[in-house]
Amino acid sequence: MRTLEAEVLTRRAHTDHEVHVRAPDTAAVLAFRSGRDGTGLVVLGPRTRASYFAPGDAPRCVTIRLRPGPAGAALGVTMRGLVDRVVLLRDLWGAAADTLLDRLAARDDAEVAHGLAGALEERVRAGSAADAARADLVDAAAGLLTGAGRVPEVARELGVSERHLRNLFHDAAGLSPKRYARIHRVRSVLAGAREEPWAELAAETGFYDQSHLSADFRAVMGVPPGAFRAGRLPAPVPCAWSRL
Repeated sequence: MRTLEAEVLTRRAHTDHEVHVRAPDTAAVLAFRSGRDGTGLVVLGPRTRASYFAPGDAPRCVTIRLRPGPAGAALGVTMRGLVDRVVLLRDLWGAAADTLLDRLAARDDAEVAHGLAGALEERVRAGSAADAARADLVDAAAGLLTGAGRVPEVARELGVSERHLRNLFHDAAGLSPKRYARIHRVRSVLAGAREEPWAELAAETGFYDQSHLSADFRAVMGVPPGAFRAGRLPAPVPCAWSRL
């Protein structure tokens, strides 16, 4: 089972006129970051709203995104407790996080990604068969929800009750199925063509209509879609990582 998704993000200093947009995300992320303030391993929980960060020197980052099913076993904590939070991996793993950081500090990006993935997958493999079965069920539900499936339909497809699905999914993903699907749809809009008409983009990304898209987009991005496309963004704030 493919558990993790590695992404290498090496950023340079922003210009004075740039604002870094961090989109909402259904996934928890483990990041190795290295900058002028040192190196560290940071966990970003699922994010329900976009963040806008002030220009400045951005650190080198190597990130691993976790699918909702195995995320809890990999990080050793329920996702409900990590939603909209940024914490040091040391706070979750203790001395094991420091050992991992020491091993990766002088490695290149590919080696860092491989090392992070290996450490997380080792923790997933140490789980029980019941843990693996629950993870598979949650991942299957996530796939159906992001394919525009509704909770009653997804529950029937997976052979479980709606109540069981909602509780299991919320514990594993940190988000209710409805919120999970909403964030995924908005991320799909962000990935869409920048000049595509909103009505067409709404139909392509699983919204009922353009009004539905606009309401959900504003709820998680903080501005209407038209304002976002035009670059009229909320006031930026300092990156939360710098305060850890």
